[in-house]
Amino acid sequence: MSTKKYRYLILSMALILALLAVVQIKQGGAPSPVSKGLSASEPAQEVFSKQTVRYGSTGSDVYELQGRLKYLGFYASKLDGIYGWRTLKSVKWFQAEFGLKIDGVVGSKTKLKLWQATKNWKPTGAYKSESSTGGGGGSSTDTSTTNSSHPGISENDIKIMSNAVFGESRGEPYRGQVAVAAVILNRVGDSNFPNSVSGVIFQPGAFTAVADGQIWLTPNDTSRRAVQDAVNGIDPTNGCTYYFNPETATSKWIWSRPQIMKIGKHIFCK
Repeated sequence: MSTKKYRYLILSMALILALLAVVQIKQGGAPSPVSKGLSASEPAQEVFSKQTVRYGSTGSDVYELQGRLKYLGFYASKLDGIYGWRTLKSVKWFQAEFGLKIDGVVGSKTKLKLWQATKNWKPTGAYKSESSTGGGGGSSTDTSTTNSSHPGISENDIKIMSNAVFGESRGEPYRGQVAVAAVILNRVGDSNFPNSVSGVIFQPGAFTAVADGQIWLTPNDTSRRAVQDAVNGIDPTNGCTYYFNPETATSKWIWSRPQIMKIGKHIFCK
């Protein structure tokens, strides 16, 4: 073998060894979400669980969600692990700013985007539920109610909902009054509506009781009990966000909505 060919062989082997060394160094480093088999449609599993987080959820995933949102300045309330309306508002704000679907649902895409934006975030402590600490909801938390399927609903929310139910459906069957309250809550959790009880009730043109002033009538115990049942998870409408009285409705649009059921004088639809 000539000296020239020998030198060429030695140089080639050196280049191959150098490339192998670079590959080994990269493999020994911290894996990225993509290198762990994660795509843009999957969350960073070492951070969040696979569970989708939405309005009404509770637990460590919500606690971490609130912590990461607070790190970015989207959330200013207490980290309580309860996905109430303040958390919903913060999630929608984050989704809007990062070009995500603004639905308040924290699925894989929102989790991954949040993880990417808060890689330097560190939890200040482990999540502890109120039941384990004996704590209760205060004015600075996301909720002031406990045993509830809608934990973001405060006592003030229940009061104004009771007014709305009384103004909209007094004289209706009790089930129909619970249904009206459920529609309000369903709207709070729907990205097409305001994300607070007062925002939903006082949305222009949304409720007749607001337009004609009956919202300010003093509600009875039945109305308040109907609201409490709805807050505790009873929804006779199966998720409806609209209702109307066919005897008085003048809007052609409301008749175009998919009708689900009729309770008393009201037709409930989606």
